[in-house]
Amino acid sequence: MLSPQKTLNTYYLEARRDLLEVAAMLDRYDEAVKRDGQKAGDETRKDSLLQAMEILSKPDHADANRTEQLLVHFAKID
Repeated sequence: MLSPQKTLNTYYLEARRDLLEVAAMLDRYDEAVKRDGQKAGDETRKDSLLQAMEILSKPDHADANRTEQLLVHFAKID
């Protein structure tokens, strides 16, 4: 088992990269909306990603596993 600091040091860059990928996808969507002059007919997937970030941003996750929460969340969408 890694220490808390070692865990952050080991996985930070990978997690940061993944968040940047989500941000880039949302930026690409926004640019497509500007270019086409309209939003997608079904924004469920975009909204799902934004809701997932809200789940992750909650500071207190008592007994709940964040990964499990996201799996349950995404199972409702797809």
